[in-house]
Amino acid sequence: MIDQRINRIVGQLRGIQRMVQKRRDCNEVLQQIAAVKKAIDSVSKEIASSTVQRYVAKKDSKKVDQILERIINI
Repeated sequence: MIDQRINRIVGQLRGIQRMVQKRRDCNEVLQQIAAVKKAIDSVSKEIASSTVQRYVAKKDSKKVDQILERIINI
């Protein structure tokens, strides 16, 4: 699942590269960059969360997810 999401991000980056090469509108390019940043943040959170969850009790998992989200959004 993580591999699929990373491959999707790589595809988005290639798309941005083509947009820049074709001199597409700046707003369109920036919108796609923002989407990639959000996707990377999401994958980062998922990777960090799955790693940390192995070491915490199930009852604390929601709190851990909230903390990780705050850290990643800094």
